[in-house]
Amino acid sequence: MITDTELRLKGIRALAQSLGDIEAERFIALIQREPFDYTQWRQDKWEDLSIDEISRRAMVLRERGAEQAAGADGADAAAQP
Repeated sequence: MITDTELRLKGIRALAQSLGDIEAERFIALIQREPFDYTQWRQDKWEDLSIDEISRRAMVLRERGAEQAAGADGADAAAQP
């Protein structure tokens, strides 16, 4: 388990990488400004999906992440002398 500080830093980096610095700042401001019930959102998000469909989608995302990581490793290796 990582510390709260490490989690914040990783989260901010992920937001900035995904959205860009300015949009990440806007996102953080929105979350702080507007009430948001994460638990309710999670319960509603997949309300109409079966466990099998949720699992299938998770496996697809996992495979995509593995493919992207493999591609990044290849790029890193190619950049080294």
